[in-house]
Amino acid sequence: MFENLSVFENRYEELNMKLYDPAVAADRNLYRDLMKEHKEIEPIVEKYRALKKAEASLEDAEAILNDSEADKELRQMASDEMSAAKSDIESISEELKILLLPRDPNDDRSVIVEIRGGAGGEEAALFAYNLYRMYNMYAEKRGWKTEIVSLNETELGGFKEVSFTIDGDGAYSRLKFESGVHRVQRVPETETQGRIHTSTATVAVLPEADEVELEIDPKDLKIDTFRSSGAGGQHINKTSSAIRVTHLPTGTDVECQDERSQYKNKDKALRVLRARLLDAKVAAQNAEIAANRKSQVGTGDRSERIRTYNYPQLRVTDHRIGLTIYRLFDVLNGDLDEIIDALIAADRAEKLKESMENG
Repeated sequence: MFENLSVFENRYEELNMKLYDPAVAADRNLYRDLMKEHKEIEPIVEKYRALKKAEASLEDAEAILNDSEADKELRQMASDEMSAAKSDIESISEELKILLLPRDPNDDRSVIVEIRGGAGGEEAALFAYNLYRMYNMYAEKRGWKTEIVSLNETELGGFKEVSFTIDGDGAYSRLKFESGVHRVQRVPETETQGRIHTSTATVAVLPEADEVELEIDPKDLKIDTFRSSGAGGQHINKTSSAIRVTHLPTGTDVECQDERSQYKNKDKALRVLRARLLDAKVAAQNAEIAANRKSQVGTGDRSERIRTYNYPQLRVTDHRIGLTIYRLFDVLNGDLDEIIDALIAADRAEKLKESMENG
């Protein structure tokens, strides 16, 4: 099954040579592309080499066991080594199957996250702020950079909606399963009877598109300017620095008023627009695949409730994979890896199953 993996190993050695070439190092774009390829195939090569080592150990052990002149102690050692080698081969083979699954081409991208308060009025807006804070703290833990693109606040400090970028290697691979409806169950501060309320917020995680790969014809854009506004008079500008960009062919529009500079707001709005257009393109390509999948982990369906945050029980439940953990405030403080790792594992398992079923 893994006979052709020597191709990866040969390419890996070739890349090692090229990356030490001064001429390659002088070409920033070429060096970046080769480093990216090197990083992508390195885990495969490492596992392939581990597999070859385990197979060699198995052969050595079998040779000793087949040697009629080997003494009892040596044969026992060989028997133990053979058992260990078979176990290693089995586990490494499973890991290689996962590594060889087709990669999501967007996994290495940075992302634009859009959060909107849903059902629940002011409480939903406060929950949207909680989610923004959660992702911001998660990004900080991983050394990623965040920046607000647009923000619509409420009087009590909640967010009606917020868009922000997360710049970091592999951000999309870690956050792509966050798209969907998030639900909170808690007693609002304004609730005098102590009753638990249920509110929702929607999250959209968009892979960020490069200018080169997704060019937008200026003739397809309608750009309007207006004065920034905010809760209680916050962020009010006397000049029309806020920007609304509308992509006429699709009707997609983006507003940005976070910066006082009209040019900076336009630049941010175009970043979001590119991301939304790329997301729509990817969604269309994946629609048939998603419809045929038994698992809903990787569909990115934003109309579906994906997770509940229950304050009275200090519980977080991800409904797609049936995972429940009782560390609510750790999660809200950005400790998301346990949930994200479980989602990635479930998605890989589903893809591996489909791959084996399809031969």
